[in-house]
Amino acid sequence: MVIVSPVVISTSDAVMVELFSGLRARTFSRLITQLRREGADPPLRGRPWRLCFEDRVLLVANYWRTNLTMRQLAAVFGVSNQPRPQ
Repeated sequence: MVIVSPVVISTSDAVMVELFSGLRARTFSRLITQLRREGADPPLRGRPWRLCFEDRVLLVANYWRTNLTMRQLAAVFGVSNQPRPQ
């Protein structure tokens, strides 16, 4: 029996950034910098994000670029799209 570890998309690998966002790593880095300047990542109260800001931007870029559903994207990024019970 072979156990295959799932591959999770992350911005830690420049190849993943280019493959899934359609942007070069340098351009993606500039996008992150500009979004932070515009105030897209303010500290918020409440439950923290599961993904870091860079990975969330990559998820959105992947969503815009592909025809994947949110459920499929959640699986690819290693998160659940189900809300937690309150």
